[in-house]
Amino acid sequence: MNPVTLLPFIVLIGAMFLMTRSAKKKQAAAANMRNEMQPGTGVRTIGGMYATVKELHDDSVLLEIAPGVHAVYAKNAIGAVLDDAEYNRIVHGDEEEELDVDGAVVPDDASSLTELDAADTDADDDAKIDLGKKAEADDAEPADKKSDGKSDGKSDGEADAK
Repeated sequence: MNPVTLLPFIVLIGAMFLMTRSAKKKQAAAANMRNEMQPGTGVRTIGGMYATVKELHDDSVLLEIAPGVHAVYAKNAIGAVLDDAEYNRIVHGDEEEELDVDGAVVPDDASSLTELDAADTDADDDAKIDLGKKAEADDAEPADKKSDGKSDGKSDGEADAK
């Protein structure tokens, strides 16, 4: 066999190896995260529910969903283990003491993005185009009706229904 004919197969096998290796790394990281859980840790399940870990078992975990409300979940159902500050911010609405505002501040609404300067509006007034129907076009009849000369008092779309 010619090595050139084997090259596509070698590339395909190499790509499959790289994809499975990255997936295995993600699975190992998720398993490591789940193994590092401690009682009292805030977690988010894969369904999006936030809870506190009460007890850990081999394949399951007891979560406190609300004060006095407990549920047993599989360890695989834990989507993320949260640190205390993030868990309290999400669940209890606690504000962080110090906000890090190094980047640009994004406004709550888009009004500042659509407003124009006063100088720009004067130049744009001349360039505006009216896309609405013209008044004289509404009054004019189609060419075939004018040449017809007959008018039976019916508007467009009406038919003699009996």
